[in-house]
Amino acid sequence: MLDNGLDLNFPAWPQYDDTERAGLVRALEQGQWWRIGGSEVDEFEREFADLHGAPHTLAVTTGTHALELALQVLGAGPGTEVIVPAFTFISSSQAAQRLGAVAVPVDVDLNTYCLDPAAVEAAITPRTAAIMPVHMAGQICDMDALGKLSAASGVPLLHDAAHAHGARWRNQGVSALGSMAAFSFQNGKLMTAGEGGAVTFPDAEQYETAFLRHSCGRPRTDRTYQHQTSGSNFRMNEFTASVLRAQLARLGGQIDTRERRWPVLAEQLARIPGVLPQATDDRCTRNPHYMAMFRVPGISEQRRNELVDALVARGLPAFAGFRAIHRTKAFWETGAPDESVEAIARRCPNSEALSVDCVWLHHRTLLGEEEQMHAIAAVVSDALAGL
Repeated sequence: MLDNGLDLNFPAWPQYDDTERAGLVRALEQGQWWRIGGSEVDEFEREFADLHGAPHTLAVTTGTHALELALQVLGAGPGTEVIVPAFTFISSSQAAQRLGAVAVPVDVDLNTYCLDPAAVEAAITPRTAAIMPVHMAGQICDMDALGKLSAASGVPLLHDAAHAHGARWRNQGVSALGSMAAFSFQNGKLMTAGEGGAVTFPDAEQYETAFLRHSCGRPRTDRTYQHQTSGSNFRMNEFTASVLRAQLARLGGQIDTRERRWPVLAEQLARIPGVLPQATDDRCTRNPHYMAMFRVPGISEQRRNELVDALVARGLPAFAGFRAIHRTKAFWETGAPDESVEAIARRCPNSEALSVDCVWLHHRTLLGEEEQMHAIAAVVSDALAGL
């Protein structure tokens, strides 16, 4: 409780109870701790697929590995390009770059922070192997436009759904939209085992290819080391899967709470002069709200960072928005396009703006009580006034 009576004692994250404990013991006592011979990973894949409308799910070690594996299945590699948002976490581009592909940043919509279909269309070349929509903070990209663009160009989509567990577009799960989707279970995500990832597949052939590649190219029943393709060890272990099964079971109720809280918080934030909360698209019929995001247009990057520090000092779990990927050293190490930083910046003005003026709050804030949404807005207003 703050001196002014505002309650910022939000629920802790990660959340767990005896369900996770029981799952860990169950995995321990089955006597097989890896997926070949165990049952937890298989059961988690089935349950996750059911929730997302996916014919097939493959659990893997991390969300970054999920993207890398999916891109490999799609043929991304040397001589190819992958279109990614300029405003995203760096894993979106690095997954392509580590395969030897060129990551091509394109701009996002300034209201939803999601991939701009017009910018995508302008970036497609004969070398484009995939288009990667990132469903920012749980807000699904314009899948009507991107789906039509993919069908017309023949370039497949790969959903970066690291923020979009349980999200729905026109009442369909991300994985029911006919494309592969990659999810993350890193410690801060909407469901977590500390690390972990998953890829959902629309058809069995892609799934089987991915299974081989995630297990060093080795078939499930192989006993004579008949490695059929190149790959790596991206297998999820049984303990991780047991925790994720428990996390998945409470995901729906948590999303329900966040969906009730975000409209209240967004309305309160919008009343603060100079603050613009992330917009929503009504076609996204279920938004899990991985982050509560807002902009302060016109603020400098230094002042934005000072604002984040002020919010943290007042008890809010606040963070600066992602830096545009072309503004990081990592992006230029390998697999960068033959353009200068400033050339990319000129064609990605919205991503440039978001790099400077965007702030986000951890999703556990949206698990608080409705009165706490008013408290959050009051703290943001006070912090801005104090800059």
